[in-house]
Amino acid sequence: MSASRWSGTTDELGPDEPGPEESGGSDLLAALLDGMDAALCAFDADGVVTHWNREAERILGWTAAEAVGRRGFAGWAVRSADAEEIQGRLMSAMHAPGRQVHEFALVTKGGGRVLVRTQSAAVRGPEGKPAGLYCAFSEVHTQIDLERSIALSEALFEDASWGVVLVDADLRPAVVNAYAARALGIRRTAALGRPLGELLAQGVEELEGALTHVLAEGAPPAPAEMWVSVRTAEGEKRRCWRSGFLRLSSPLAEEPVPLGVGWLFRDVTEARQGEQEASLLRFRTHQLHRASRAAAECEDPSEAATVHLDFALAGFADHALLDRVAGAPRAEGDDTAPVRLVRLAATPAGAPGPSVLTGAAGLPARYEAGHPALQCIERAGAVRAGAGSVPAERAREWALARQWPGDAVHALCVVLRSRGRTLGVVTFLRGAGRSRFERSDVAYAEDVAGRIAAALDLAEAARTRDGAGE
Repeated sequence: MSASRWSGTTDELGPDEPGPEESGGSDLLAALLDGMDAALCAFDADGVVTHWNREAERILGWTAAEAVGRRGFAGWAVRSADAEEIQGRLMSAMHAPGRQVHEFALVTKGGGRVLVRTQSAAVRGPEGKPAGLYCAFSEVHTQIDLERSIALSEALFEDASWGVVLVDADLRPAVVNAYAARALGIRRTAALGRPLGELLAQGVEELEGALTHVLAEGAPPAPAEMWVSVRTAEGEKRRCWRSGFLRLSSPLAEEPVPLGVGWLFRDVTEARQGEQEASLLRFRTHQLHRASRAAAECEDPSEAATVHLDFALAGFADHALLDRVAGAPRAEGDDTAPVRLVRLAATPAGAPGPSVLTGAAGLPARYEAGHPALQCIERAGAVRAGAGSVPAERAREWALARQWPGDAVHALCVVLRSRGRTLGVVTFLRGAGRSRFERSDVAYAEDVAGRIAAALDLAEAARTRDGAGE
């Protein structure tokens, strides 16, 4: 420090005695250098070591007292054969713009060799001229590990073929990659900081529960599959995501401090739907097989018809109604007389259960014009109907107005056809706890209806034969 800096501050300080400000600044500089994660040394314009921090001491074993004041690395920190080349590469940074990156081997105090990667840059004096240089270095394998981690993070958030979302401790997305943004149906930046409930219509409670568990307990031992409904411009889309979770903790804290959760997922909706459809098909095929074997043991074909109906209900519907055409079966194209239906069998009205034959009384079904069952007869095809998204009381009124059990909200009417004639209609009903009937359900119901129609046709032929015999 020049005399002009300290001569007027106090008469008690000599030119070689540091003042309080200088001493405090030196202590701060020493603390900063020793607290760095990277090794750092500095050289003056003549190549003499002026600074040497604790990380440099840890890597090479040379203390600051042993390093400061030496000219270059020759004779102690590098081999003699490499000293001139390394010194030249280091000192060239004083006259080069920006930072210079090099790799070379340094010698430890114990005589070993360490391959390091250095970053060197010039230190400018008051007039802008080079006054020395600093050199930050670390072991190459440590640097490579860091670069790999950075490269992995960038690849995950740009090119990964699965969704990656960093969720902060408040359970809000902090970083979203391209795959996850497409899965959520939103732009990457638009998802940041928003509650998950704004992005997902259903399944958000399960997802938030998993994230909270990971923050508290750590990563689960295996991935989990979650069904969610994503809010999109076209409406809600139900998706299945196979998800894995990782708790993120700060590497700089003495104790683990959770920074959030890394959530990785893939959309496996199509695969799971395919598995579900295959499982359902196997179950329904098994039910048809069992029904055929049970119906074959029935002496009365009408009883065989109800057997098919009962087996079809398992896992398919809550109620079933079996109505036959009053009088002679209706031939194709015969629309000369209005359709009248007589209830032949039905499940109990109070709760789902086995169907009961009720056709002995021959009471007509009190269906009004436009009823789905009558439409089914007229079209000779299946008809689906539903109460829609209405309150429970409105749904009950809708069902009772159609002479159906009050808990029905979804209906499927399938025509009974045999030998080119319409014999009646079978109606399957589902409550609010089930989904509406889909096309695959229609195909199964038509298969069941074909078996029921064959049994009813056989019963009609038996009655005709018995009447002719008498």
